[in-house]
Amino acid sequence: MSGFKNNWYTEIFAASGSAFGLQVTKKLDEVQSPFQKIEMYETSHFGNLMVIDDVIMLSSRDNFLYHEMLSHPVLFSHANPKNVVIIGGGDCGTLREVLKHPGVESVTQIDIDEQVTRMAEKYFPELCASNNDPRASLKFDDGIKFMREAAPESIDVIIVDSTDPIGPGEGLFNRAFYDSCRKALRHGGILVQQSESPLIHMPLLKDMRSAMQDAGFAALQTLLFPQMVYPSGWWTCTLARKDAAFDGFREADAAAAPFSTEYYNVAVHKAASAWPNFMQRALLG
Repeated sequence: MSGFKNNWYTEIFAASGSAFGLQVTKKLDEVQSPFQKIEMYETSHFGNLMVIDDVIMLSSRDNFLYHEMLSHPVLFSHANPKNVVIIGGGDCGTLREVLKHPGVESVTQIDIDEQVTRMAEKYFPELCASNNDPRASLKFDDGIKFMREAAPESIDVIIVDSTDPIGPGEGLFNRAFYDSCRKALRHGGILVQQSESPLIHMPLLKDMRSAMQDAGFAALQTLLFPQMVYPSGWWTCTLARKDAAFDGFREADAAAAPFSTEYYNVAVHKAASAWPNFMQRALLG
């Protein structure tokens, strides 16, 4: 069972017969929200650690990998993203990255659990540095309902920064949700969603892509990136475009970006779209 013992926090991935652990110096906090248990730890080498329902969410040391790859590839793949919606993302790291783009005019973040954001403000203040940006609107509500009720063709980019497909995140991985997203996107709009590990979650990744196609998205693109604190240390996000194919990205704009990143750059973006052979066989037949 996952948990804190003998100065280590260990998350056990029973389905893959593996585990991951971090050395902990002390437990900082714990709160039981109406939706989930949120724990905070101080680690010896990875800064602060957030755990939700016994599943590691992020650490100070490596969260930039996930937040940058969930934000910048999709925004540079869109011709002119102005209106962005983030579903989930309560730690606000993705919000911070999106707001680095000066052309973005509005970002609405909808996370069902306000306690995640309050804990992030306290223990990951660097991720919440842009929460008061006038372009940002933080809502604590049901993201599935929000997308179902969104005005047709009103959004340029939807970023689904969700937990695993269990508990509050379960309804974010099916055709009904993707139908709502596609209808809410403008022509050429893009949905991106974290899509788990290609090494140990291939059936889920395959089902996600099939559901996106069944919902009517014209083109898909799955990107790979490292993420040490997640199962297998190897993660993906999947982009789904409405009414148009993926035809590169705005390389010149990405190269001349007026902001700094720790991981993302033009070469990384290109490399992230290269699939190993086992993925090509599994996803393309």
